[in-house]
Amino acid sequence: MTQAAAAAPDTVAHAVPSPRGRVRWVICGLLFAAVVLSYIDRLVLGVLKPQLTALYGWTNSGYGDITGYFQVAYGLGFLLFGWLIDRIGPRAGYLLAMGAWTVGHFAQTLVTSTTGFALARIPLALGEAGTFPSALAAASQWFPKKERAMAIGIFNAGANVGAVVTPLLVGFLIADLVLDWRWAFVITGLFNLVWLTAWWRLYHPPQSHPRITPEERAWIEAEPVEATGSAGGRAGFLTVLRHRESWSYMTGRFLIDPVWWTFLFWLPDFFHSRYGYDLKNFGPPLVAIYIMADVGAIVGGWYSSRLLKRGVETGRARKQAMFACALFALPVMFAAQASSIWIAVAMIGLACAAHQGFSTNLFALPGDQFPRYAQGTLIGLGGFAGATGGFIASKALGALLDRVGSYQPFFIACGVAYLVALLIFHILNPRYRDVRIGSM
Repeated sequence: MTQAAAAAPDTVAHAVPSPRGRVRWVICGLLFAAVVLSYIDRLVLGVLKPQLTALYGWTNSGYGDITGYFQVAYGLGFLLFGWLIDRIGPRAGYLLAMGAWTVGHFAQTLVTSTTGFALARIPLALGEAGTFPSALAAASQWFPKKERAMAIGIFNAGANVGAVVTPLLVGFLIADLVLDWRWAFVITGLFNLVWLTAWWRLYHPPQSHPRITPEERAWIEAEPVEATGSAGGRAGFLTVLRHRESWSYMTGRFLIDPVWWTFLFWLPDFFHSRYGYDLKNFGPPLVAIYIMADVGAIVGGWYSSRLLKRGVETGRARKQAMFACALFALPVMFAAQASSIWIAVAMIGLACAAHQGFSTNLFALPGDQFPRYAQGTLIGLGGFAGATGGFIASKALGALLDRVGSYQPFFIACGVAYLVALLIFHILNPRYRDVRIGSM
């Protein structure tokens, strides 16, 4: 596609005035809330890990099995939902996803062993895998390209809000109210039922939403919808995998997702083992880290969106934002040797902010470069690649801690992962052009 043709959607969109009506931002708020809930549900166990280890004699390798096999199921679920969302849409997809993970979340109250938790969390992982395929598909429906990264940044920030809320909520329930640990799963799971009702009532595509204004619909639809191809607009895995751009996205996810996954599941243990913090007092450090990550998610999306509005071409804007984020991740290499917990918090928080800003721009690739009927499939492949990397990292870290007892190699790998990911991303996807893809 020529540069003039590639710029055509933006040119058309600029000709449409800023709309009266904000339904798309209500939808973004629902997506944000869903991401918050998904992270609360997956992180409750990590916050409880020191207590459950003391109660039931868990090993680091056993806990590594829980997190590792969660990611295997999550990766397989990503493949399923990536394929499924292209066929049933984000409305039904999110209802199915959250319904499945709510079942798995409640099931954790029935087990005590690491093997039991690994099995109970399979439906949790499968359902939560539908979170971002559904959210990204909804963003593609509701937001034109110039606003899409900002919207993704907002709901991507829900991951950090969930990470902030979880230690505070679980600490309050278990340490302050002195409830049995199972209540942490029961109470947090009830929030999902409220969200499912709201999603069912409020989410509809822009073309059929009863509350959207004509101006807002015109704003969203100003970018022309691409042709769907000969099979009704569906792209299979092999079709998507023929393109280098797909591999750039998948490789990026494979390299950076393990960093985030390991922070989510292992930071409470790191603070407990390195600085002696427990359920009553490691809440504030985790809150500080994920507030920084929240800022990173929004700023990363804002920065590339700002460059786009100034006329910078899409690929350059995304990569420039990713490069800045990669530089901010470097100090985390020294976190394991920090003399105080708050120095470590500053380094880890900066890396989490860098991760969220980097991933916000990486997540925009399917919507930027691929036709809508192929985006869910690519998102699923990327999620599978990221979960595969996370499984390898979790198993390796659990074994490393049982044998060596040090987080240092992990933090070094975290520091360099983003520069390596960006380099490979650029080699595989140097021009960042629209992908013409057949459907099957």
